[in-house]
Amino acid sequence: MAVAKKKPKKKSAARVARKEFRVERRANRKSEKATKKASKGKAPSRKKSEGNYAKVNKKGGTGAKAGGGMTSKGVAKYRKDNPGSKLKTAVTKPPSQLKAGSKDAKRRKSFCARSKSWKSERGLAARRKWNC
Repeated sequence: MAVAKKKPKKKSAARVARKEFRVERRANRKSEKATKKASKGKAPSRKKSEGNYAKVNKKGGTGAKAGGGMTSKGVAKYRKDNPGSKLKTAVTKPPSQLKAGSKDAKRRKSFCARSKSWKSERGLAARRKWNC
């Protein structure tokens, strides 16, 4: 008994076009990703000499005296490097001086809720700074 050989199926024009489209789209996405990474700014340097971050006050203190977190200079540099950024400095006013329901009070409350699990020296200093 002779086995009949199957002829290879001819691919339809639509199928070939779809494959070409997918290959082209994949290439476009890769190039978009590369340009996005290249154009995206980075956080300001953590070098102490540049003054972008406040030094942690190991003795304690609250509000601005607690240290930790970005300084206004660091925030300004970040916003310059990342146009459209909405980064702001910490709300260092004591809760008693904040009007209940104000934007600052809501930011503070949200930050304190997000940072509850922070246990490092820097994290604890940031929480003291925000009066959490």
